[in-house]
Amino acid sequence: MSAESFAALRRHMLAEIAAETIYVSARIGKAALSERVMDAMGSVPRHEFVPIELQPYAYANSPLPIGFDKTISQPFIVALMTDLLDLGDTDTVLEIGTGLGYQAAILAQLARKVYSVEMIEELAAQAKQRLGHLGCTNVELKVGNGYFGWPEHAPFDKLIVTASPDLIPPPLIHQLKPGGRMVIPTGLPEAQQLILATRDRDSRLTIEEILPVRFSKLDGGESGESGDS
Repeated sequence: MSAESFAALRRHMLAEIAAETIYVSARIGKAALSERVMDAMGSVPRHEFVPIELQPYAYANSPLPIGFDKTISQPFIVALMTDLLDLGDTDTVLEIGTGLGYQAAILAQLARKVYSVEMIEELAAQAKQRLGHLGCTNVELKVGNGYFGWPEHAPFDKLIVTASPDLIPPPLIHQLKPGGRMVIPTGLPEAQQLILATRDRDSRLTIEEILPVRFSKLDGGESGESGDS
């Protein structure tokens, strides 16, 4: 497909994101996502972050398989989670579950620095290559168990998790700055909720349920994880 064809599909994707935002506006408390987020969604070539045979479907508003029983998330969910973070251009962000790097590429447009952890080595290697190809020089990747975050670079202004634990992992709470925000799906597989967790200046955590979702499971401790990203 040509660059012009992909650009047209990307514009259609933005229209679908806008329409779905209006549809769930009563739940999320707004009828439109931030202009910065929509600009980032419009500038990052999503087709560069899916297997080549799926590139014609890259801008459909649905998840797509990326291998290893993982998926790249629905564009609306990527946009919504990014919007909920309320990113500033001086923020440092931790992402858990790199996948092939699409969410990291979106974050890289909006934040100063992105740290991303991926359990599956093959996905991490592909993500590094894809992000490098697009010139995302402010993203640093690590292969590891995202349940434990990335303590060497903590604390973080914002934190996003693209796989679902039953409960918010304590290490991630501890790595969030006072005043920081975390967007994470939690719950049992058939009853997951997208959560916005805000840590106030006294380090108390406030939890807000946003939407029912379905993500890959985030395993804790000695187990592994990887994400829809």
